[in-house]
Amino acid sequence: MRILAISVCALCLVACGRNGGPGADAHVSAVPSMQLQHSDWSLPSPLGAAQPDLVASPDGSVLLSWVEADGSGDAMKFSRWQDGSWSEPQAIARGDNWFVNWADTPHIAIASDGALWAHWLEKSAAATYAYDVVMARSADDGAHWSQPIRVNDDGTPTEHGFVSLWPTSEGGIGVAWLDGRETGAGGHEDHKGHENHGGAMSLRAARFDAQMQRRDEHRIDASTCDCCQSTAALTDVGALLAYRDRSEDEIRDISVVRLGTDGWSAPRPVHADNWKIEGCPVNGPALAARGMNAAVAWFTAADNSPRVGLARSMDAGTTFSAPVWVDQGEAVQGRVDVALDSERTWVLWTREDANGQSLHLAAYGADRSQPLARMEVARLHGHGRATGFARLLASNGELFVVWTDVIDKKPRLFGARIKL
Repeated sequence: MRILAISVCALCLVACGRNGGPGADAHVSAVPSMQLQHSDWSLPSPLGAAQPDLVASPDGSVLLSWVEADGSGDAMKFSRWQDGSWSEPQAIARGDNWFVNWADTPHIAIASDGALWAHWLEKSAAATYAYDVVMARSADDGAHWSQPIRVNDDGTPTEHGFVSLWPTSEGGIGVAWLDGRETGAGGHEDHKGHENHGGAMSLRAARFDAQMQRRDEHRIDASTCDCCQSTAALTDVGALLAYRDRSEDEIRDISVVRLGTDGWSAPRPVHADNWKIEGCPVNGPALAARGMNAAVAWFTAADNSPRVGLARSMDAGTTFSAPVWVDQGEAVQGRVDVALDSERTWVLWTREDANGQSLHLAAYGADRSQPLARMEVARLHGHGRATGFARLLASNGELFVVWTDVIDKKPRLFGARIKL
């Protein structure tokens, strides 16, 4: 794996560095007070692993989860990065009727009582996109997992997925998901052949307590984009949730809602892109929050102009700044992620051109519209959908990036660490 690192400052041009091989560091300077060290991050996942997720633990460790083939079925596993090494991978669940997909991927989360929660997707009928959200909990750091429960209990052979998880104050977990119970169909297609019979896809949320009892299920939005990821983060005044909305005129822009003491707020747009598309672009937003600060990154192709936007909020998502357009042009694929550290906002996205697919990272300061730094994290062997969605995490003065590549028709996870 060859990794290229480039940094650009708004005020000056700085030198470029090229990674010379596994374990070699590339040092780039964006501004005198900001030094980036970029290096390969060896992962414990085997050949064939894909669908990664990254979560920071309060003790400073990092959890990585993934899906891999397991006999005639699939398994979800995880490992913990702590003190410079990985724990032995542990199985969360296994099954032979899972729905495994490049875009609708499982997640792992840590509750306020330290318990681990994880979700995955199980087929509910023969239709291609008929599947349910299933979740389990571990009270002993992943050594044992509870019997799984279904998050959606409507019993319809329709699509349920694109899940977000967040910890609740009582040691439980909040869950939001796209719910197809009103579509009257067992599937969807993307914008090249969209199919949806009946009503619209909706966004629903509930919370589950430490005994895995369902509480406060609510339909947040009656009409959303069918297969774009949702994303959630905790602010000082409640959980914030971002997703791709859908109007009667097929405008599919990014909206946010916040869970407060009086319930969920009404949806409000992050920015009026006015992207009209009669089908799902399979390209949801990313969201990060620290205190009252929040940042949303997203892809749009409004006006036939593919681009990645970044908007920031100082009031926990009540209002957002005008967007910064991080990247634009035909090569921009989106598939974004975003992270906040104490000083900067980081955006990760994918490009694909005649030279192949590549993964890019940019840093923004609180009051700047121009990037403090830009970095090409990796050039990939794979292309198209097979590489899925990369993950970005900021924790303890480091950035962690994990992505899927496809080499000789086999998926494999790769990682990078960037010291701040």
